[in-house]
Formats: sequence, structure tokens, C-alpha cells
Amino acid sequence: MRPPRTAQLVAALISALSLLALTLCTVLFLRSYRSSIIESARTGSAQAVSQVVGTVGSYVDTLEGAVGIVKEHLGDEESARDAFLAAFLTARPEIAAITVYDEYGALLNCWAQDGRTPSEDIVRNLSFDLTTAKRLGQGYISTPHVESIFTGYYPWVVSVVRRIPDGGHRCWVSIDISFKELAGTISGVGIGRHGYCYLMDERGNMVYHPQQQLLYAGLKKEEAGRLACIGDGTYVEDTVIYSVKRVPGSPWRVVGVSYVDETVNESFWQMFRVAVATAALIFLMALAAGLVLSRFLSRPLQELESAMEQFEQDADRFAFRPVRGTREVQNLSDSFAHMVRRIQKLMTTVREEEIVLRKTELKALQAQINPHFLYNTLDSIAWMCERGKNADAVEMVHALAQLFRISISRGHELIPIEKELQHAEAYLRIQKFRYKNQFTYHFTVDESCLHCLCNKITLQPIIENSIVHGLDLMVDAGHIEITVKPDGEDILLIVEDDGIGMEPEQVSALLQNEPSDRTGIGVKNVNDRLRIYFGAEYGLSIRSAPYEGTTVTIRTPRVPEDREADYDKIH
Repeated sequence: MRPPRTAQLVAALISALSLLALTLCTVLFLRSYRSSIIESARTGSAQAVSQVVGTVGSYVDTLEGAVGIVKEHLGDEESARDAFLAAFLTARPEIAAITVYDEYGALLNCWAQDGRTPSEDIVRNLSFDLTTAKRLGQGYISTPHVESIFTGYYPWVVSVVRRIPDGGHRCWVSIDISFKELAGTISGVGIGRHGYCYLMDERGNMVYHPQQQLLYAGLKKEEAGRLACIGDGTYVEDTVIYSVKRVPGSPWRVVGVSYVDETVNESFWQMFRVAVATAALIFLMALAAGLVLSRFLSRPLQELESAMEQFEQDADRFAFRPVRGTREVQNLSDSFAHMVRRIQKLMTTVREEEIVLRKTELKALQAQINPHFLYNTLDSIAWMCERGKNADAVEMVHALAQLFRISISRGHELIPIEKELQHAEAYLRIQKFRYKNQFTYHFTVDESCLHCLCNKITLQPIIENSIVHGLDLMVDAGHIEITVKPDGEDILLIVEDDGIGMEPEQVSALLQNEPSDRTGIGVKNVNDRLRIYFGAEYGLSIRSAPYEGTTVTIRTPRVPEDREADYDKIH
């Protein structure tokens, strides 16, 4: 049953309007804020780069100031000069060393922290490059490097090389200033969560990069060469924002790198929360309208539909509660309640009739066994009397009496397996007389099964089939093995003979013959009784092959003796 079409249309219209409003709000928010977010990211990147430029500019000013001071005192008297420079190095611990070179690049003099003297064997002097100094004329500022002219002292420095104006043998002065503090400042400047700044020279050579190891390892690349060719400013390329600015008074440029997605996403989620709040408000309103519509139109019909589905799934235990709503809905609810009561009453009647039918069928099957077995046994006794074997006939009559005493079992269908085995053994004694000891038999019984219950006259028809159809046609004596053993929650009763066996068609016919057939009535009877009493998972299975014997396995549930009353009540 479906809700009325009007309710569907109204609900669909409300949902569509809500979705349209949500979409429009989201698009407007995204379009109005995206450009401002990118502009804000550009401004933030430019501000961060300006901050670094200011720091690097101060550093360069410090370098130039130190050079100016040193150059003023290099022409002083040697003792005064040395005393001043020693005091200057003590006051300025960021200055690692002051060195003086002649016009050929040979080291003339050196002043260093803690009075260190240059190594006698300098492999390569990284603090002074004569070729670069001559090419640039008045001097240069080197890239950060490790000072290498002292033994056991290797600070990370930047060298400021300047020409000494007074000429003479002392043509160049180099001041090595520690780069560690400046590197820490540059590394500490972040633009967003993953943005950063780095320092390059005017040719695009890397001066300092916070991820320098990745660059050396080839795991990261920068666009320094291309950025060196463009002017100062902020540029947006795909998802990256580049901010480039020259450091005044130096050949260095600071480059800031930030990511549009990272910056935009952060603001986008702020907008998204606004959109979600708006959408939630719209949906709450739509939900309220839907609830009102459902309460008066759709909901009662859906409840009635749900009740019908529950009744279809479990009609026996279904309890219908009337559905409230409009007058039409209440009329449908009353009609359905009346139908439920009538169907449940009919089901109860059918179930009771089915139980009576099962009992009748069971008794009919039981009645088939006794005449059939009695006919065979009396035929054997008559045969013995005809031949004057009265003593054997008397013993057979006693065995027959015991057989029927167990068969009657005070009207109970279930008897202990111990009694069923006695019944089978009495039958085997009778048949041994008839067949003149043409077979032997043996019982293998698990004692834990003796006091469990089974259908009476279960083994006898199977044993009879083994003797008549399996062993009677043999020239040599045959053997019947009866085994009783547990199998999980079940018990297996196995009758195995070494007779002539059967073809697959004969095996199938044993369990399919109708009661009017003469052959196999007993075997089919046993199988039918087990299935009627315990269910389709129980019964007989037959395994046989020509000239290899036959094995019949009877599967029955483990039923303790104290549960006999429960099964009698059910059946």
C-alpha cells in the first residue's frame, strides 16, 4: 500500500525546494568568498615575506656595519688594532672571524673568537674567493658555508668581503658572521600549515632553504631559476602562491611559498559550516512540514502497511493494534483486524486437524508392520511344524510372544533402544530356525545409547530385508552386524550385511515403493514413521553395491527416557 499521491507530491515539492535552497546558498557562499580567500592568502604570503625581508635586511645591515667598523681600525697601530679587534669579537659573538688577504688571495692576518689561529694546512678557504672578489670589484656577500680555515672549529657563516681602500699589501678584508640565527628565523616563518620561505641570490642560486636536505637528495624541486627572472610581487600559479621580494643592500631575494588549497580549504570549511547551519535550518522546517503531513495522511497508512507485513511474516504470534487516523483509515484498520482474527482462527483449526491427521497416519503405518511381520513369522512356524520340529517351533512361539510383548509396549510409540535390541534379537533367533543357521549376527552397542528412546519395530524390518533379499540367495553363510552408536546429538542404528547387494535402482525403489507394493513395505514404513515423528532430517540412508553387501543407517535423535511424555504430547 502506498501513501496518497497528494502526500507524495507535497513531500517531493518540499524536498526539492529545500535542496534548491541549499544548493543556491552553497554556490553563493563559495563564489563570494573564494576570490576574497585567495586575495587574503596573497596578502598573508606577502606580509610573511616582508617580515623575512626585514629580518634579512637587518642581518645585512649588521654585516655592513661590522665591516665598516673593522675597516676603520685596520689602519691603526698593530697593538691598538689587535686589542680593539679582540674586544670587538668579544662584544660581537656572532662574528666568527676577521681575515685579511693580499691582492693574490694569500691570507695575511686573522682574528677569531677565543684567539684561534688558522690551520697550517688549509685545504680550501670557503670564506674568500679571489675570482669572485675581482669580478665584482668592491667585494661581495658569500652564500652560507662552513668556515674551514680553523682546526676543530667549523661554524656556519656568511662572509662579507670588501676591498680595503688604503691599498698596500692588505687588499681585502673578510668578516665571517654566524648564519645560524638567521636560518632559524627563516625556518620559523610559516605561511599556513605547509608554506615556507627560502633565500636565493639574484641568479636563482639557493642561499638557504628550510628543506635543504630534500633539495640535495633530489626529493624536492623549487622554481628558483624561473622566479629569479621575474620582478618582486605575488603570483598565483595553479595551486601555489609565490611571493618574491628583494632584500635591500644585498644580492638576495626572499621567496615565500604557500598553497591555495590549504589556505582556501581552511576558510572554505568555515563557509561550509555556515552552509550546513543554513541547510539544517531549512531541513528542520521541511521536516516539521513533513511530519505534519505524515501524521495526518501518510503515517497511518504506513503503519497499516507495516502491520500487514508483520502479519504475513508471523501470523501465529501477530497482535494487531488499531491504527488511528482519518475515518477512512480507521475503517481499513477495523476491516484488517477482523480479517486477522478470522485467519488466525482458521489456522488454529487447520493445525489441530493436521495433528489428528498425523496421528492417524502414524497409526496406519504402524498397523502395516504387524500383519506383515506376523505373516512371515507364522509361515516359518508352520514350516517347522510340517517337518516335525516341534521343540524348535515352541521356542519360536516363545520368541514370537516376547516379540509381540515388546511391540505392544503398552501403546507407546517410543521404547528404549535396549528393548528395541531385544526385539531385534528375538526376531533373529526366529529367523535362524527358519533359515537353518545360514547366517550369523552380532551386536555392537554403545551403552550410553541403551536408555534413549526410538520408534518401536525399527530394526526388525531392516533385518528382515537383509535376510530375505541379501542373504537368502547366497550359497555360503552370511553375517549381519548391528551397530548402535552416538553421532553428536543423534544416534545411529546401523544394519550391515555381506549379502548379494543391490543396484542403485533397487536402493532407490526401497524408499519409494507405495504401500500397495509387495517388496520393500517394511523399509519404507520405517523411513516414513521416522520422518513423521521427528522430521525430514531423520530417517534411513542405504549404501549398497552388487556382491558387496548392503549397509542401512538409521538416524534418530537422542531422546532420553524422561522426555517420552513430551513427544507423546506433541504427536
